[in-house]
Amino acid sequence: MSTPALKGPAWVTVRQYRRTLWAGAALAVLALAVVVGLRILVAQHPVAPAHNGVWDAESYDAWYLTLRWLLEYVGIAAIVLPGVAAVLVAGPMVAREYESGTYQLSLTQSVSPTAWLRSKLTVATTVALLAALAVMGIFWLGRLGVREGWDYRWSDPWAYATTGITSFAYVLAAVAVGALAGLLVRRTLLAMAASGLIMAVALIGFSSYRWSILPTERLTGPIDSPPRLSNENLFMDSGLLTSSGAPFDQSVCWNEVSQTPGVDAQEGLWARAEAQCYAKHDVTAQYVDYHPYAHYWPTQLIETGILLALAALAAFAAFRVLRARHP
Repeated sequence: MSTPALKGPAWVTVRQYRRTLWAGAALAVLALAVVVGLRILVAQHPVAPAHNGVWDAESYDAWYLTLRWLLEYVGIAAIVLPGVAAVLVAGPMVAREYESGTYQLSLTQSVSPTAWLRSKLTVATTVALLAALAVMGIFWLGRLGVREGWDYRWSDPWAYATTGITSFAYVLAAVAVGALAGLLVRRTLLAMAASGLIMAVALIGFSSYRWSILPTERLTGPIDSPPRLSNENLFMDSGLLTSSGAPFDQSVCWNEVSQTPGVDAQEGLWARAEAQCYAKHDVTAQYVDYHPYAHYWPTQLIETGILLALAALAAFAAFRVLRARHP
């Protein structure tokens, strides 16, 4: 890869990993070409409109299904990218330099330790951000040719990672965490494992609890007519309410009704027994807790802020460790 504008340690870093950079660029171009080709094929064979928010695929919708399938894997690539960035920075870019002793050669070329590390982080950050931008761009290009439905929604982890700004924050945090792990461990495989584990914990943690950041909204309805939630909302929980508004454990009535003699043999007995149980316990309504689409961007911004704080803290710690070892 030609790098005429780069000088000093940044030029050396790019030269070291030029094959990896070319391979990544080729993969991005290939994915882009495939998505463009599928978009053309889908446009030539339009699919039938959805009915009541549900779309049933037909045999002639194969290209459309392939495009949706590919988009899911592009989204998975966006989720995995921070882990890959952290592992590459921690192992090959930092820890291996210490393990092999090659970092000493750089320090003898009138390059300070701070400049050495800064150049590596600059190159890694630039490449990681461009990779995230490429993945998101490919996803958005393909997304224009598909519609949301039961198998593709804004709240899905792979769609969430490619339609907002958290991917950029994740790769920034990954580069900083990778550098810190490499400086602390200074063993290639151990540093790669440590940085990968940290990013995996962060990814899993946010995936599990991001929809707990903001409080849910509640939709209620009478006991005999459950509330209906539109497809654009993210379902979180449902249940029963008493007249005071307190939640009611539905298993209480289920256990009582199941012990009623003849409930399985006599038609309609289960419904009557259940109604009597609800009346006895003053159950008057049903509820559905959900997140509307309006919660999407606030959640993205909060998650991004937390990740940027993690990135800043890890980068600060990395340079402190470097100065402590190379005063």
